[in-house]
Amino acid sequence: MKTRRTLVAGALTAVGLLLTACGGGGSGDGGDGPVSLTFQSLSDQPAAIAATQKIVGDWNKAHPDVQVKIVPAGWDGVYDKLITQFNAGSAPDIVHYEAAGIAPFATDGFLADLTPYLSAEKRADIPKGVLDSVTVDGKVIAQPTELQSYVVFANKTQLQQAGVTIPTGASMTWDQLREIAKAATKDGKFGLGWGLSSPTAAFVALAPGFGGKYFEGTGNDAKLTAGPGEQALPQLVDAMAHQDKSILPVTLTQSGTKALAPFYAGQIAMTVQGSYQAANIAKDAPKGFDWVVLPPLAGSAGPAQAANPQTLSVNKDSAHVKEAAEFVDFFTGTENLAAINEADALIPPTTSARQALATKLAGKNGWDAILASGEHLTSAPYLFAGKYAQWKDTVATPAYQQFLAQKIDAAGLAKQLEDGWKNVSK
Repeated sequence: MKTRRTLVAGALTAVGLLLTACGGGGSGDGGDGPVSLTFQSLSDQPAAIAATQKIVGDWNKAHPDVQVKIVPAGWDGVYDKLITQFNAGSAPDIVHYEAAGIAPFATDGFLADLTPYLSAEKRADIPKGVLDSVTVDGKVIAQPTELQSYVVFANKTQLQQAGVTIPTGASMTWDQLREIAKAATKDGKFGLGWGLSSPTAAFVALAPGFGGKYFEGTGNDAKLTAGPGEQALPQLVDAMAHQDKSILPVTLTQSGTKALAPFYAGQIAMTVQGSYQAANIAKDAPKGFDWVVLPPLAGSAGPAQAANPQTLSVNKDSAHVKEAAEFVDFFTGTENLAAINEADALIPPTTSARQALATKLAGKNGWDAILASGEHLTSAPYLFAGKYAQWKDTVATPAYQQFLAQKIDAAGLAKQLEDGWKNVSK
């Protein structure tokens, strides 16, 4: 697979020619018709696609001189696709992606600075940790649209039959989760199932709850530390799986989605999942399945989780940066964010949209707990570590898998994580 920087170097001359010919993808540049903007959307759920189409339709109706056309795309391979598009001068005017992937494109100068288009009111509406996740070198390079958190889905009936008092309140501790899982492990059933075939994203996102950061610095100069704050959660999972034996073993090697099957079957009482699974559980759970979302999980440093929002950015080479930025601002208005996040069962990145969604849904299908978890999303240093994606796939995930299979101990895990980062970031 070609890397972004390789393509940058190899295609530079051609790009210069293509940029002149292709501009930023917009049309209507000659003043003979409306401005036309391309919006590459990654929405893949039917309800989210419909919500996106409605937002774009509303914009086009209200702005006859600036028409937006949706260009559907998929999440698979989108990073490489964007590399090719930016280098060929064929990138869309408006780019849908996520903070973890979009930051390198900003560093390489492909994205417009949206700071001048972000009102003081909108800035105040976005929590600082979330705004930090879309800020590169002091410039806002995207507006956040959707967030996910990790939450605990529980079979209410099964916990009650195990004599467990179901937690309520603003948060619950990981120690509480461990005790509940132990209490619910009996008669061939397990307290917890957690799909950890690719555990790095969850462990890194949940590390702030234990004071873990993983990375300090940016780009290839970022330093990685796998200390007590970073290792707390993997060690807790190891203890639950191998000491308490309260985690269904097979789930440790499954995807999160596959871990839902034993949840529906009553083989596990609880499962840790991305909050978006609320929509799938509401749709797919057996009739009469009584489930609940437990309060946000809190470690020794509180219920913090790292924020990696989906984003909308503007191609710096667009012939119509101002109009594209205005569309992004429209798309991220309170009403629109509430609609798109309800459709995707995700968390709005602005306080006003979360409040609007909470008012509308009033606790339906665990939304109260899911939206509450969104209040604790904070800065994510890994977003700005240059080779994070490579480290995640080639170093961290294999190391965590070995650790959870008890093939290496905690010291071995720390060494692999730290040495692996040094190697990939050379």
